[in-house]
Amino acid sequence: MAAPGGEWERLVRDGLRAVGAGAVWAVGDAGGTLGGGSHGVLGQGPYAELAPGPDTRYDLASLTKIVALWPCAGALWRAGRLPLDEPLGSWWRPAAGRPTGGVTARQLLAHTAGMLPYTRFAQLYGRERAAVLAGVVGAPLHRPPGTAVEYTDRAAVLLGHVVEDLGGAGLDELAARWAWAPLGMADTRYGPLPEGESARTAPTEWDGDTGAFLRGVVHDPSARLLGGVSGNAGAFSTARDLARFLTALLDPPPELPWGEPWIAASLREQTGGLAPARGLSWLFAPGTTTAEGTFVHYGFTGTGIWISRRLGRWALLLTNKVHYDDRGVQPLTDLRNAFRRAVFG
Repeated sequence: MAAPGGEWERLVRDGLRAVGAGAVWAVGDAGGTLGGGSHGVLGQGPYAELAPGPDTRYDLASLTKIVALWPCAGALWRAGRLPLDEPLGSWWRPAAGRPTGGVTARQLLAHTAGMLPYTRFAQLYGRERAAVLAGVVGAPLHRPPGTAVEYTDRAAVLLGHVVEDLGGAGLDELAARWAWAPLGMADTRYGPLPEGESARTAPTEWDGDTGAFLRGVVHDPSARLLGGVSGNAGAFSTARDLARFLTALLDPPPELPWGEPWIAASLREQTGGLAPARGLSWLFAPGTTTAEGTFVHYGFTGTGIWISRRLGRWALLLTNKVHYDDRGVQPLTDLRNAFRRAVFG
């Protein structure tokens, strides 16, 4: 199936006709990549002459939660500096006496913290980074913590703020130090990308303010408001680097500061029977059971990664969905689900 012309390749190629965007895909195990390929073009206009490949940088969108924030949280947890089950307000001064002081890091990672389901940062808090972060810390909760699973970017923004405070540096620096450099992920970094590095980056959405497609600048408006470095979005990477990352989840190098205990804890059910079932940061793949142990995370721009330690297999599918505004979400959802079934059963 991993050979050229095999089932996985045909599935992605045919599915992209409905999605409309080019894509890169790969499947692997603890030894590395078993197979992969790329199809289509990066976009329209001048990008119609450019084909994606394993070294094409994609705006990861919410995969940033996995590739940057999650390992940094794990490194701090392993060092005994990030308690998972003590309310933030009892050990992190900015949350003391605030509504978010009653939530825990575990709830933030599992999306059970009860935070507001929307961002609207500029409208609510203005355009200064410090004011936005203070607004997130001080915002009222949407519901009592631990009573529902409700995915929200606010959880990752808040946890990113905590991680940066504990780590004494920005997430861009911490992720490079604790995850990307140890794994040899030389293509992965937060934007905005330097002009020379954006040449092999997939363009995302048309930006009316600049009169051009966003390329090398984060698509997510909340992360852009925060200067491009946030827990919820902002990282760029390639299929080549994500393959290194996913391989390490199946065979963690001993020198990783997060590594095996964090991976094992994260890739199990952490939502207490609430639906949809999630681990820490990771989601049980739609259409699977918790017993199957297949996890996924998606990015709004069209990115997706899967991991199954039970099967010893990983997969990635990077597309350029937001480049087009007339395709809807269902074709990509259908392709993702079919790809997961083909790779993991």
